[in-house]
Amino acid sequence: MADQDYEQFKNLFFQLTGIDLSLYKEEQMKRRLNTLRVRKGMPSFVTFFQEMRKSEPMFSEFLAKMTINVTEFFRNRQRWDILENKIRQYCVNRRSLQVWSAACSTGEEAYSLAMILSKFLPDGRFSITASDIDQAVLEKAREGRYLGRAVESLTPEERSRYFRKDGLFYCVDAKLKQSIRFIRHDLLSDPAPGKFDLVVCRNVLIYFTEEGKKRIYHKLSHSLKENGILFVGSTEQIFHPETYQLRSAETFFYEKSDIEG
Repeated sequence: MADQDYEQFKNLFFQLTGIDLSLYKEEQMKRRLNTLRVRKGMPSFVTFFQEMRKSEPMFSEFLAKMTINVTEFFRNRQRWDILENKIRQYCVNRRSLQVWSAACSTGEEAYSLAMILSKFLPDGRFSITASDIDQAVLEKAREGRYLGRAVESLTPEERSRYFRKDGLFYCVDAKLKQSIRFIRHDLLSDPAPGKFDLVVCRNVLIYFTEEGKKRIYHKLSHSLKENGILFVGSTEQIFHPETYQLRSAETFFYEKSDIEG
């Protein structure tokens, strides 16, 4: 009965939102959501769904639990140093760059990208589309307002150059914000939001089934321009990248190998 309850919940949730929970790793997802369900005192997942439909705060809390928003500026800094070098080389023959920060969470990744790109492409010659499925975290990302502990991974020079101190908070510089467009986007069901020179999608694919990963990798590849770069997380190495018209450029970096017909 418990399995039937969860299956019915997944179907109802898909009908309401278009989000297919069956493409997320079930054991992990079900455990996280069950913890929230029990805490809310709901006797079943179907009851939980019915209550969520009536309560926007509960629905937002559910999405936050579902997506696990764990991020930081320049997460795994050594990999970002490699990316910076690649961007430096990439900018030699290009006057502008279009970038997609997929599953951007509360914005640290998108702002990290903007910090790097502003070194080589000043005066608005780059644009970043930052997307996430959770509208609540997108609002936080747009605000660009972070507590001190969130910027501890930044150098003093980065903090002073790109942030304004406001009491306990560090606020992202308005000029840096101008280069970023935050949008709601479901990696599984929505089309890619454009064609890009660089796509960053890190530390999110680990939550999907193999079928879900394949669907997303095809989408990310399709969104890349010729010789465009895909940057993935430290546990998300792509086996057989040629399946997705990609070639390995370096560990956790892939390049688009051919233009699709």
